[in-house]
Amino acid sequence: MSHKKLRQGIIETCIEMNRSGLNQGTSGNVSHRVEGGMLVTPTSLAYERMKNDDIVEMAFDGTYDGKHRTSSEWRFHRDILKNRQDVNVVLHTHSVYCTTLATHERGIPAFHYMVAVAGGSDIRCSPYACFGTQELSNYALEALKDRTACLLGHHGLIVVADTFETALWRATEIETLAKMYVHALAIGEPPPLNDKEMAQVIEQMRRMSYGQAPDLDKVKDAPKPLSVKAAETVIAAPVVTETKPTKAPAEPKTSAKAKAPAKAKAPAKVKAPAKVKAPAKADAPAKVKVPAQAKAAVKPATVKAALAAVDSAPAAPKTAKAPTRKAPSRKAPARKAKTAKPKAPRTAAAKAKATASKKPAAAKSTAPKSPAPAVGSASFKSLVGAALSRRK
Repeated sequence: MSHKKLRQGIIETCIEMNRSGLNQGTSGNVSHRVEGGMLVTPTSLAYERMKNDDIVEMAFDGTYDGKHRTSSEWRFHRDILKNRQDVNVVLHTHSVYCTTLATHERGIPAFHYMVAVAGGSDIRCSPYACFGTQELSNYALEALKDRTACLLGHHGLIVVADTFETALWRATEIETLAKMYVHALAIGEPPPLNDKEMAQVIEQMRRMSYGQAPDLDKVKDAPKPLSVKAAETVIAAPVVTETKPTKAPAEPKTSAKAKAPAKAKAPAKVKAPAKVKAPAKADAPAKVKVPAQAKAAVKPATVKAALAAVDSAPAAPKTAKAPTRKAPSRKAPARKAKTAKPKAPRTAAAKAKATASKKPAAAKSTAPKSPAPAVGSASFKSLVGAALSRRK
């Protein structure tokens, strides 16, 4: 099997026609030129089921090689490729709007400049002839004279091109033009562009097809790539002057004898504050010296007389206690114990009254009396201390 790539191209083009809405079912057909003849779609075979070997190879004399019969429209495919050496592909479709106009045997006039994609100032519509006949093929050849597309009366559309891609593009453009023209007719017949205006459009398209920019006004204002200099215009490149970078100013040299700046002295360490000395403990109160009068008064026979003598002696002066700094404590301060109020010293009158109230001493008993504590003894000191504590 030869021409595998072209066979596959025919299948893909047919599938795309149906996918894009240019065709429905198997009503359309496609052919491509080969040496001595053409490759053409078979008759009545769904495009999705087509394989490469289903495409039929046919010579211009009408003989073919393949497992299927050729399309019923093989005649105008053969006649167009045989008589038009400038094309390689023939595409036939029953697109909706083109067929709508064809049913009225009405072509597409120059109502829009894009009509020029068919190669002229209009798109012709051929008279009606039955499909598959030589008469239809003859009408098609006449309608395609100096054109790349035509409508077949009461039938559909024929497009010719160099490649499959161009054929699909052109068929889409002409179907779009047919749709716009049908809508325009709802308002009325649109005024056509004249032959001079259409000739200008055709020339612009021709120049663009050869890679030239449209410049029919000859204003020489066409875009030019930077890599190619137009002969009529020299684009001077802007002069770029190189500027030498300025050197940074040199650092001033220091003489060898110059001494390096003395290092900054570190700040003197701050001495920690001296610990606050706790205040000296308050001197213990001086021992109370018993006056001579008290010593003489101790001689009475009873201890009560000695205590009375101590009460009559002047009290020792109190010494002030130095305040002591106590460390802060989180504990709640202890409650101060209640101190007894000091008793007021007895007066001479009180003492006399107390002596008068006393009963007369009873007769001395024969029982031995306890001896009075000696002055300076431990018993005497305890008695004196007790008496002093009561006075405080």
